[in-house]
Amino acid sequence: MFLTKPALRARALARRDETSVEAAAAYAAHLAAEGLALVMRLRPGTVAAYFPLAGEPSTLPLLEKLAGAGVKTALPVTGRRNTPLVFRLWRPGEPTIQGKMAIAEPLPAAPDAAPDLLFVPLAAFDRAGHRIGYGAGFYDRSLAGLRAKKPICAVGVAYASQEFPEVPHDAHDESLDYVLTERELISCQVLR
Repeated sequence: MFLTKPALRARALARRDETSVEAAAAYAAHLAAEGLALVMRLRPGTVAAYFPLAGEPSTLPLLEKLAGAGVKTALPVTGRRNTPLVFRLWRPGEPTIQGKMAIAEPLPAAPDAAPDLLFVPLAAFDRAGHRIGYGAGFYDRSLAGLRAKKPICAVGVAYASQEFPEVPHDAHDESLDYVLTERELISCQVLR
């Protein structure tokens, strides 16, 4: 049965919402350990992650581990619709402001960054690296712009329950290189 992107998004987010508080905390710790190991293996100059909204896997322990290891970290800043994200340097403990959609963002004075590796939120994914986000296209535009300038590694962050055999995708949709779930690190590069 083929599902449209909105229907698949709704189903995936309903699955994600079934995650217990204990499972979410365990995954945040797993994400921190495995995400740090991946970053140490790939050695990117700057790593961006998202500031989690309710229900999203928390990247805050990961950002703390990365900063503690001396890795430059950044958060996205959401601009107008149909524009790419702007990334600004940020370390855990630094102040934030409330941006669009009530997402915490670095202060406007924080230096802009061009990350080499991004931990990307998503609603649904498949093993070929296709993802469905929340529908605004911010990450697709951002990844396309960054990849036009240099190699970029995109790591989807999701629970295993958000995986589907096949996710519909369009020509403008940017693929993930990896997906890190509570169960495994999936290399999507070999499936393309």
